Amino acid sequence: MKEAWVHLEKWSKEMVTTALENGADALVIPSGCHEKVKALGRITTVSEDGDMKPGKDVFFEPLLSPEDEARIARLLLQGPVVVEGTGGGSGKAEGGRRKAECRTRKDETEVGIGEREAATREETGGEGRTWEVIPLENLVARGGRLLVPVHSIEEMELALGVLERGVAGVVIRVRRPRELKALLARVKAGSEQSVLRVATIESIGPVGIGDRVCVDTCTLMKEGQGMLVGNSSGFLFLVQAEAKVNPYVAPRPFRVNAGPVHAYVRVPGQGTRYLSELKAGDPALIVGAQGATQTATIGRIKIERRPLLLVEAICENIRGSILLQNAETIRLTNPEGEARSVVELKPGDPILVAIEEAGRHFGMKVDETILEK
Repeated sequence: MKEAWVHLEKWSKEMVTTALENGADALVIPSGCHEKVKALGRITTVSEDGDMKPGKDVFFEPLLSPEDEARIARLLLQGPVVVEGTGGGSGKAEGGRRKAECRTRKDETEVGIGEREAATREETGGEGRTWEVIPLENLVARGGRLLVPVHSIEEMELALGVLERGVAGVVIRVRRPRELKALLARVKAGSEQSVLRVATIESIGPVGIGDRVCVDTCTLMKEGQGMLVGNSSGFLFLVQAEAKVNPYVAPRPFRVNAGPVHAYVRVPGQGTRYLSELKAGDPALIVGAQGATQTATIGRIKIERRPLLLVEAICENIRGSILLQNAETIRLTNPEGEARSVVELKPGDPILVAIEEAGRHFGMKVDETILEK
């Protein structure tokens, strides 16, 4: 599970609350803010007077040369290391480049930064990337709790994808709550777990023609992996990727023939979207038969008119349904993670589904009465 730390250059109750409510693991804060944070909620703080002390419990180090790389490798044996690159803002005191204090909004943004520079950084949301990929790859290969600062989704994707394993975590440096919420959601999406249950097929049969959606991703999936799709956002079926070898067409393990345009699909961050809304470049959530997830990038959406089947199932007295293309390469998933073609399914067969009671409003969970048939 990846760690998500949040760096605050000054006190902001709104930013602290956003971090707490969206699953941040730690806050890197200026000296003097520890008690203010604790008054709002339980979270690890990193500062001179915090739970973790810079230079003792966590190390903020530059990564500008091979010598820095060797030093960081040694420090990783002692505890987490945050790569500082050419930028700054660690908030450490003795031995560090800067020391910040807990200040109000009317004060300067950071000790040593003039009003003009502070205003510029306030507007742009911080510095650009301050680390390089190759040195990170060398350190990631060694293991340990290596964290890097990120200012955008693009930087986060790069850091979490280094050597496919990614760094142990990121230190998010943004200025606005909505940006912080989006980046925290991305970190948590990469490690979220879907709870899958066993449902029983009640009926399956043809229902006519419809516009169905193939989701082609930039990731090769294996048997047992696919996407959660359904007619109701509260009852989603694990539809497998076309990864299984068959005598009719070559496998397309990057593709999920997901269902018609109206169907819901689970996306990163515990949200849902309509299949018709997806487009190239959007993130998709890949789910395995054991509930493990990963985020993939959509490369293409194919919408074509095809004959459809209606599949109805029941799980713990809850009923749900899905429409799928009537073709042998479209498969649901049995409890062992094996692919079951829709042309072979029959009433009484067990399949994997995801169920939740909450309804959805624009893809987000809401606690209200919603009836879907």
